[in-house]
Amino acid sequence: MEEFDEKVKKLQQIIDGTSAIVFFGGAGVSTESGIPDFRSRDGLYNQEWKYPPEEIISRSFFDRDPKEFYRFYRKKLIIKDVKPNITHTRLAELEAKGKLRAVVTQNIDGLHQMAGSRRVFELHGSTLRNFCMDCHAPYGIDFIAESENTDEKIPRCTKCGGIVKPDVVLYEEGLDDDVVNGALKAISEADTLIIGGTSLVVYPAAGFIRYFRGKHLVMINKSETAADASCELVIHDSLGKVFGALSV
Repeated sequence: MEEFDEKVKKLQQIIDGTSAIVFFGGAGVSTESGIPDFRSRDGLYNQEWKYPPEEIISRSFFDRDPKEFYRFYRKKLIIKDVKPNITHTRLAELEAKGKLRAVVTQNIDGLHQMAGSRRVFELHGSTLRNFCMDCHAPYGIDFIAESENTDEKIPRCTKCGGIVKPDVVLYEEGLDDDVVNGALKAISEADTLIIGGTSLVVYPAAGFIRYFRGKHLVMINKSETAADASCELVIHDSLGKVFGALSV
């Protein structure tokens, strides 16, 4: 406990002494809001799904078998009634005070914006945005969820009949250039980069931290990462515990 307190104290000093912070976050930010990491397999996984999650959430699988894609997507990636947790809230507060310049997230749940963050670079898109692949008409998340009640069980555009696709970057798809460039610019101009809730194994996003040229590199993650040795401060604990102990 004493070591944790000392590390939080050091993080507090870093935050208090800097004015251009960027937060780079992964699945560990949202799991504390009750959103599971879809890569983790529950005990019934192999009985319910014939394919690994990475294969189902790929563009080639989406094109080949949209019905099975949406069966997985609705069950694993559409989580209703979730709310921001203390990490989301603290980050929004830091932005409101002019400390935090941007959030760069690998998550697709929109919780940072729900908490009040305004400058958020969503590297992998968002489940909250959906578009017809033919006429580009926009649809909300409920439209995708309710497609389970249709005969086809695939969301179809009410205007043209085209398949409605989530604005989520699937495996085999490239990241949005504008989002990438904005995220890299924010990271390169930051004096403090706080990495949280990510094991830094998903590329190209994991390579973004190489663009950091600032003073303080901080890692907050429950398990060790390959970047730990490069960080000034490493805290192997939950984000909620760490941010809950901070004074913003």
